[in-house]
Amino acid sequence: MAKMTAAEAAVHVLQKEGISVAFGVPGAAINPLYAALKKVGKIKHILGRHVEGASHMAEGYTRAAPGNIGVCIGTSGPAGTDMITGLYSAQADSIPILCITGQAPRARLHKEDFQAVDIASIAKTVTKMATTVLEPAQVPRVFQQAFHLMRSGRPGPVLIDLPFDVMMAQIEFDPDTYTPLEAFKPRASRAQVEKALAMMNEAEHPLITAGGGIINANASALLQEFAEIVNVPVIPTLMGWGSIPDDHPLMAGMAGLQTSHRYGNATVLAADFIIGIGNRWANRHTGSVDVFTEGRTFVHVDIEPTQIGRVFGPDLGIVSDAGHALELFVAVAKEWKAAGKLRDRTGWVAQCQHRKRTMLRRTDYNDVPVKPLRVYEEMNKYFGRNTRYVSAIGLSQIAAAQFLHVYQPRNWINCGQAGPLGWTIPAALGVRAADPSTDIVAISGDYDFQFLIEELAVGAQFKLPYIHVLVNNSYLGLIRQSQRGFDMDFCVQLSFENVNAPELNGYGVDHVAVVEGLGCKAIRVHRPDDIIPAFEQARELMAKHSVPVVVEVILERVTNIAMGTEINAINEFNDIIDVA
Repeated sequence: MAKMTAAEAAVHVLQKEGISVAFGVPGAAINPLYAALKKVGKIKHILGRHVEGASHMAEGYTRAAPGNIGVCIGTSGPAGTDMITGLYSAQADSIPILCITGQAPRARLHKEDFQAVDIASIAKTVTKMATTVLEPAQVPRVFQQAFHLMRSGRPGPVLIDLPFDVMMAQIEFDPDTYTPLEAFKPRASRAQVEKALAMMNEAEHPLITAGGGIINANASALLQEFAEIVNVPVIPTLMGWGSIPDDHPLMAGMAGLQTSHRYGNATVLAADFIIGIGNRWANRHTGSVDVFTEGRTFVHVDIEPTQIGRVFGPDLGIVSDAGHALELFVAVAKEWKAAGKLRDRTGWVAQCQHRKRTMLRRTDYNDVPVKPLRVYEEMNKYFGRNTRYVSAIGLSQIAAAQFLHVYQPRNWINCGQAGPLGWTIPAALGVRAADPSTDIVAISGDYDFQFLIEELAVGAQFKLPYIHVLVNNSYLGLIRQSQRGFDMDFCVQLSFENVNAPELNGYGVDHVAVVEGLGCKAIRVHRPDDIIPAFEQARELMAKHSVPVVVEVILERVTNIAMGTEINAINEFNDIIDVA
């Protein structure tokens, strides 16, 4: 055993649990932990400019690779409340991150001390555990419990709040004998899998819905193997996008009210059976339950017992980690195929492939100012199959999901349920911190970009290069489109005459000047034919300077993107293509 501060013990646990990078902002109440980080060493710290930004960096880091857990550190009071959005975003998408906050000394907790707030109570509804540690000797085991909880069952975030005197106290702890706890993952039974396969076999037009739980479980290869054995098309959710390549013959498109394909919705409406694996039946995927479920039988496989039946009651529910379930589905399907028990799905697959070839949306617009749909066409032309895309919310994200192509798991990194503006920049930096080599391309509208724009300085300081495609229409575009239902265009225009940049012609903020002032590089594009040359220039600038490079495309002010209130009632505001 060794004598050390509780803060030093916490850092030793972090290392033993595989943490090599942390994001955060120091402050007086958390300085004992920073002193321990400095003394113990081996954990790289990336300094955020805003604690919310640092929490989203931790999210991006986790989402980038299997097994990653992002760590965010902040001081007492407002640092913890700043992290709440990051915790909510992580919890909503089943992403494990660990947020650590400093706190006033225990004797001062109920005396309205400076920056003393009950952050554990505030964070409880958006975490798997939120606790203020009151006994120094408990610190290493609370951290051990945190990692066990984050990895067990449905993954999610944890907040640990450490009073100043707790961190400073001397305790006995032996790092050499520390061992992480084995995570608990529920497993499907063979009887459940056989029942689900029997139900699929009875259906004429079955589908597999692939959710984010498949990516969390690192089970995309198993999903593809299962789909190929049973020859059943796959509809990924937004969080499951990339679990099967976009050009795979069984990838039937995405469905939903916004981030969906025409052919994906049409295929869901033609289906009579759907097995969802690792998904939530989110409302942007389903629309109203009545329309989505009419005439269809459902099996739902999810790691979280209370998720089954939350939106609607399936005909069969199976509580299981997606990876464990798919291992058994593959094994049983192989046996049934060898025995000639699986139905021939050739005709149904051909129908789905026909819809995918023919039910398209136009993107080849030559307008100036640029139509946003053309931007995504150029991105598809230029960026390769291995590109990681990072996006948050808004018309830019919705259009990206409709028009971009994703071919691998974790190559679409998106805050799905929470959708906080400002998420994209810090998340992209977190992805880059986790992955030093792959092409990373972020996509933002101008308002998302402005929310946490200061985090670009982090990319400049710590040499975290990536390309950020900024589509600028100087509008809160999604909210403006939503306001059509109220017959108004109110408080959503970001345009103004910038006295320092009259050449912007009323588009307001000079993003190029701001980006360059933060130590990064920026290119502004006005014409569609100049987009790919700008990407080429951006790649050269990244290689030369190792900083984020922003490619700003000036868009037409108003473009409505396809969406609707039901999957059978999508408004196609732009040209559609029905190929013969």
